[in-house]
Amino acid sequence: MTLPDYLPVLIQILLAVGMGAGILVASHIFGQKARHSKIKDSPYECGLASEVGGETRYSVKFYITAMLFILFDIDVVFLIPWVLTHRDLVAAGIPILGPMMFFTFILAIGLIYELKSGALKWEK
Repeated sequence: MTLPDYLPVLIQILLAVGMGAGILVASHIFGQKARHSKIKDSPYECGLASEVGGETRYSVKFYITAMLFILFDIDVVFLIPWVLTHRDLVAAGIPILGPMMFFTFILAIGLIYELKSGALKWEK
């Protein structure tokens, strides 16, 4: 291997380091200059002062819904590679349909349980 073989990797590394340094420098130059002000120690979003205090309490339903979203999102991450390689696995003689149907069946049972137990209902 010679240097021209590694040139694209070197360029990508230099671009990544340059972008990181550039963002830090731009943030330092153009960032909010609140050294000893009330804004520095208060929560804000997008540079605007928050209208509510930082002690807002969230319902447990919010966390349950977030955990269920993450759970099913991870399950989809497991299903996408299976869908993309299913034809190759069948051609190689690997029986993959049964285990994946079992996996999907367990997911469906979990979703039905969540719906029946009311985990996804939002009460006001």
